[in-house]
Amino acid sequence: VQLQASGGGLVQAGGSLRLSCVASGNGVRINPLAWYRQHPGKQRESVASIAGTGRTNYADSVKGRFTISRDYAKNTVYLQMNNLKPEDTAVYYCHALVAFRDYWGQGTQVTVSS
Repeated sequence: VQLQASGGGLVQAGGSLRLSCVASGNGVRINPLAWYRQHPGKQRESVASIAGTGRTNYADSVKGRFTISRDYAKNTVYLQMNNLKPEDTAVYYCHALVAFRDYWGQGTQVTVSS
C-alpha cells in the first residue's frame, strides 16, 4: 500500500485548503482512510477518518470546519479544511489501515498565519 499526499501550503487564518491523498494497493478501497497531524514536538493525533462504508469521525477541535471525503473510483481521500486557525499549523499525514497494518503517507505541511 502506498499513500501520496498533496495540497498543503501557507494560508491566512480564516482561509481554506484541501488536502488530497491517493492510495494504491490491495484493499485500500474498502478499508478505513484517515488524516492525522503532528504539531512540532508533539505526538501525531487523529484529525478525521472515513470508513469503507463512508462513515466519518472527527476530532473535536476540527468539527464543523473540516470535512473528510473519499472518491472510491480514484482511491483518493480528501480533507477540506475551512476557517483555518493558527493552531491547525502542523504536518498532515494520510493513513490507511489494511489487514491490521498501518500505512502512512509522506506528510504535507499546513501553515496558518494569524
